[in-house]
Amino acid sequence: MTANKDRVNTRTFTQNARRAQIVQAAIETLAETGYAKTSFNRISQQAKLSSTGMISYHFSGKPELFAEVAHTVVVKADTLAAARMEDEKTYRGKLTAYIRSNFDFIASYPLYARALTEIIGMIRDRHITGLDDIERSIMSGDRLVTLLEQGRRAGEFGSFDCFTMALVIRGAIDGVLCQHLRVVAMDLDRCAHEVSNAFDRCTQPA
Repeated sequence: MTANKDRVNTRTFTQNARRAQIVQAAIETLAETGYAKTSFNRISQQAKLSSTGMISYHFSGKPELFAEVAHTVVVKADTLAAARMEDEKTYRGKLTAYIRSNFDFIASYPLYARALTEIIGMIRDRHITGLDDIERSIMSGDRLVTLLEQGRRAGEFGSFDCFTMALVIRGAIDGVLCQHLRVVAMDLDRCAHEVSNAFDRCTQPA
């Protein structure tokens, strides 16, 4: 971990800019062609690089590149969720903000959402190894579990298992995302309203 941090700290502005360019091209390629057709050659063409060697210079291989892609997408989604939740004063309000921010992210950053879905599929189908930590990070519901536990202690939520409830909430969000990727014309704002209302009702204290 320390060695990795040292490498990050010693990169120049130009190196960081080039890495970001490659990551963005990887996101676009994954979203547009799917992980089965995403190669260094396609990413290089998308980024308008002179050769794939420029990718290999910055990333040791696909695991490192796709890990960086996943990290970039997750951080962007988490930043949006955190900003929306911070504006709310109650835990019930924060839960609604959390749910709605996921749908807003899908609507605002469709390529990012599709790229992340492709990476999850890549991991689950065992097309690439070395991304176990990334899979746990993507699928983690720690933030949501903590929110539910805090709201329950404050008396805003009913008595239920917070881990299970977090899984159900994430499952509902991810289910809509998968459907949206098949049917682009879905009304995500309506979906956000219905899902957030449903969980507002089922988390009510007795």
